[in-house]
Amino acid sequence: MRSAMVALVLVLAPLSALAESPIEEARGLIQNYHEDVTRLDRARDLMEKFLKTDSQVEGMILLSRICFMWGDVRAKDDEEKLAAYDRGRQLGQRATELGPKNPEAHFWYAVNTGRWGTTKGVLRSLVLLPTLRQEVDTILTLAPDDPGALGLAGNIELALPWGDLDKAETDLRKGLKIDPHYTAVRVDLARLLIKRGQYEEARKELQRVLDDKEPRFLADWTVKHTKRARELLDSIKGKS
Repeated sequence: MRSAMVALVLVLAPLSALAESPIEEARGLIQNYHEDVTRLDRARDLMEKFLKTDSQVEGMILLSRICFMWGDVRAKDDEEKLAAYDRGRQLGQRATELGPKNPEAHFWYAVNTGRWGTTKGVLRSLVLLPTLRQEVDTILTLAPDDPGALGLAGNIELALPWGDLDKAETDLRKGLKIDPHYTAVRVDLARLLIKRGQYEEARKELQRVLDDKEPRFLADWTVKHTKRARELLDSIKGKS
């Protein structure tokens, strides 16, 4: 009887080892959400349930990221967007408190805060500006070569009526030099070039987004970045 139980344990052990954790399962869902956008719903629900019993920083960061994606892709109106970004920024802020040296925690806190602010309105965004700049400085102190943080830094300047466009361009180009396939940053660089009236160069950057064969985030590239690139190309059609 004892030998039979030992054999059963040996057979079952590899199966349990192969079982995905909720965090791994959620990551798998969002990696390919472009194939089925409802995967974002499942990933969010999975992580919300997980965090009720296990409040680890890694899970908070992942759910903060999912909230941002859900607000961008699945929200039907501004009310749903605000709720998603607000949940994301709350999770991100808590993650920064528990893991102050984790650049990813600061990144998703900042990104959700920025999107929440712009959805609320310009005045709200200006109130949040010191927080956003502080978070970007923190990320770049912890991870100086983070292309996402450099893109965020450029995006902040680009969004402001009095923003420093020279600094924005420097940050965006530095981010793309580190990772040429970070297509969200390339879209922002094209937006900056359009703002400066450099339409031909903007077209080249937007075409590079559309032609990218190895985008860093395939799902975001498929659902968001290529769509935005086409919209921007249409907006400058005929301009020189």
